Amino acid sequence: MTAMTTTTLGTAAPVAVAAPTPRRRRRGLAPGKRLPAARLAGPLLLLALWAAASAAGRLDPGAIPAPWTVLGTGARLWTDGTLPTDVLTSLERAAYGFAIGLTAGVVLALASGLSRTGEALIDGTVQLNRAIPVLGLIPLFILWLGIGETFKIAIIAIVVYIPIYLNTHAALSGIDHRFVELAEVQGLSRLQFVRQIVIPGALPGFFVGLRLGVTGSWLGLVVLEQINATSGLGYMMFQAQNYGQSDVILVGLLIYGVFGLVSDSAVRLIERRVLSWRRTLSN
Repeated sequence: MTAMTTTTLGTAAPVAVAAPTPRRRRRGLAPGKRLPAARLAGPLLLLALWAAASAAGRLDPGAIPAPWTVLGTGARLWTDGTLPTDVLTSLERAAYGFAIGLTAGVVLALASGLSRTGEALIDGTVQLNRAIPVLGLIPLFILWLGIGETFKIAIIAIVVYIPIYLNTHAALSGIDHRFVELAEVQGLSRLQFVRQIVIPGALPGFFVGLRLGVTGSWLGLVVLEQINATSGLGYMMFQAQNYGQSDVILVGLLIYGVFGLVSDSAVRLIERRVLSWRRTLSN
């Protein structure tokens, strides 16, 4: 029952006053506090299931070797000197292609997003390029650039620049026009407008494209290194396929996975630092 209290006002009759009812705390709708190293939980759980299934004899060792077997194979390849050379070669190819694709994506997005003439000349061409399967360009690029490193870097650059351009251009197009009017009223120069309005407004979309571009560079690399290559992780996996060495193939796949996870985590860390001024659901 609700508690009641009485008060007396002069000679008036006592008045009953209801005590305030405690307010129920509303359940929060946000995801909650970020857990430390939460993104490692999924891979670690998958690794634990893999190890448990291998120990219980549920997996064919010839098709899917146990984790400790793969680890031993990786240690042997590293000791022999084969793995370090292939890893460095793959990193070099991915870095060159990513740098070129990043630069091209940002420059084209700015030229297309800040100028109607640039949009007319660039956007349709990029959309056409996006509609063409990038891996389908490999035979043509081999005829143009040969079978060396140049065509591999060019294909990786195309894989990278498309998502960076699309997301950055979409972010530029989505900037509220009231900010543009405010910049005109304040008398900002073109450079000030770009620095104070365009860049902050485009950064969220740019980082989304950057994450997709980083992932795309590794996806393209694993295919390209199996075409007329003499070194690299993809070449190592292709050679292992010919000899039925599934443990070597899994070593290569795990290294690709670690590279992808580490690079994506690095981009997310930079994004949180650069966009720390935003109040979003994730933070």
